[in-house]
Amino acid sequence: MIKHDDIFDNIIRHVTTVILYILILALIVGVVKILASLVLIILATLGGDFLEINFTNVVFSVLTVFVLIDLFKTFTDYREHEQVRLTYITDATILIVMREVAAGIYAQKIEYEFLLSLAAVLVVLGAIRVLAIKYPPQEE
Repeated sequence: MIKHDDIFDNIIRHVTTVILYILILALIVGVVKILASLVLIILATLGGDFLEINFTNVVFSVLTVFVLIDLFKTFTDYREHEQVRLTYITDATILIVMREVAAGIYAQKIEYEFLLSLAAVLVVLGAIRVLAIKYPPQEE
């Protein structure tokens, strides 16, 4: 007799496998984009012209790759332990917020209200991360 739990576990295993392959592909594309942008910046600098926009894209791309790495860690950990760790989720969210702060400050298109709200979110996420490490879940 087929158990529904086995079917669900198989489907979840296959879906997470597909997501992991998509994340690997996104990481490879992100790194190639960063390297291509760096080559363009070097060629433009050697030619005497500095491309500010390409350098900004490199900074944003590097931060995005860090977010993708954290998401990849989350999914691989879920496949191994069949649970999502709060520390990985908060790390990814902290990186996303920090990326937005860096992007806004670097582009000089951020208002102080938005910056203060993101700072408050970072404080809350930091507190959650510290509490998750200090009080880990009990093993059953």
